[in-house]
Amino acid sequence: MPGEAGERTMSAIKQVAVFALLSAMAATAAAQVELRDARGRSSTWTTPPARIVSMVPSITEGLCALGACAKLVGTDRYSNWPESVKALPKLGGLDDAQVERIVGLKPDVVLAAPSARAVGRLEALGIRVLVLEAKTHADVERSLTTLARLVGQPAEATLLWAAIQRDLKAATARVPAALRGQRVYFEIASAPYGAGAASFIGETLAQMGLGNALPPELGPFPKLNPEYVVRVQPDIVMATRRAVDEMPRRPGWDRLRALQMQHSCGFDAERYDMLVRPGPRLGEAAQTLADCLIAIDERDRRAQQDNGAKAPTR
Repeated sequence: MPGEAGERTMSAIKQVAVFALLSAMAATAAAQVELRDARGRSSTWTTPPARIVSMVPSITEGLCALGACAKLVGTDRYSNWPESVKALPKLGGLDDAQVERIVGLKPDVVLAAPSARAVGRLEALGIRVLVLEAKTHADVERSLTTLARLVGQPAEATLLWAAIQRDLKAATARVPAALRGQRVYFEIASAPYGAGAASFIGETLAQMGLGNALPPELGPFPKLNPEYVVRVQPDIVMATRRAVDEMPRRPGWDRLRALQMQHSCGFDAERYDMLVRPGPRLGEAAQTLADCLIAIDERDRRAQQDNGAKAPTR
């Protein structure tokens, strides 16, 4: 019967079409990624963004470490690693983001910090914004995981975090035994602001077996009375090279025993940037801290040898 055969053929075609539609819908659903940002807001992504603006240096570094540097079309003025991002359009900072220029770049998403003033304005102009924040190691891991899922490379975050942990462990093993437990004052800015025990820097120091001159109750990055630092007498001082050089000229800071004993680390701008950014170079930062501690230990050993050589003989 031709009619019946035709009906069976049409039925089969409809079944194939329905199956194909259902398969496509399932594939689309599987490809969808739901992300929650630092504000607690959820967003759904059906395809990874092709054009990204990063307004936070640590986020810029995270994207590049995850292999997504080519997706960046602009960054904040402070993003300077890796070398390739220096050539990208610089779009201001937390307080003075150049909104019109950002919109003109037609980004699929802007990655920003919670304190960025331009977030609301960008969203009002129809730009998708994902807000990320990292104050602790757990925050860094969470941010890297979010970025990896955003760019369609979720497995890369696991590999990257494992590499960071290996570097942290290796750095810890290099800390001289004589300096373990020493209390560190790590200066963030000369106001002064310090890195407290609750900060990601404080966590790194703790993992390396070091103490913190600032107690957890002061918060991650407290502003300090300069006299407070003199009172607590940290065992080791860390800051930019320029800050360490000028510390003895601050009122009362010439009494800091750490400075008198050269138990200090002054970092150049490039290394300091790495140390104060909660991103994919946490492990490398720990290695830099270990280098500093080894240098202090070697100075102490040389001083002891010199004192021994100068001791009078009987």
